[in-house]
Amino acid sequence: MSNNKVAVPEEIIMNKIYLVRNQKVMLDRDLAELYGVETKVLKQAVKRNIERFPDDFMFEMTKEEFVNWRSQFVTSNSDRMGLRYAPFCFTEQGVTMLSCVLNSQRAIQLNI
Repeated sequence: MSNNKVAVPEEIIMNKIYLVRNQKVMLDRDLAELYGVETKVLKQAVKRNIERFPDDFMFEMTKEEFVNWRSQFVTSNSDRMGLRYAPFCFTEQGVTMLSCVLNSQRAIQLNI
C-alpha cells in the first residue's frame, strides 16, 4: 500500500510554534513555507476568505507585539528581511482552515 503523505519532521513544526497573546500560534511566513506557497499568496487567500478566519483562528500582531517578538526570536539578518510587516498569527483551528482555502497540493496533503 502506497503512502503519499508529505512528511514534515515534528521538530521543524514545533520550532515554528510561538506563544502570542497566551495562544500557541504559527506565523504566516512559516505556514507559507510548509505549504509551498509564497507568503503573499497565503495572505491573499486569507483576505479573500476573511469570514473563515475569526479572531480565535487568526489575528495580526500589533506593532508592539511584532517589535517584542522580533527582539526575542529573530536573531539573523536574513530572517529579519522577510519580516518587514507584522505577520498573521494562526491558531490550530486557523492552520486547519488555512489548508482548506489554499489551492496548494502540499497544503491538501499536509491537512490529510
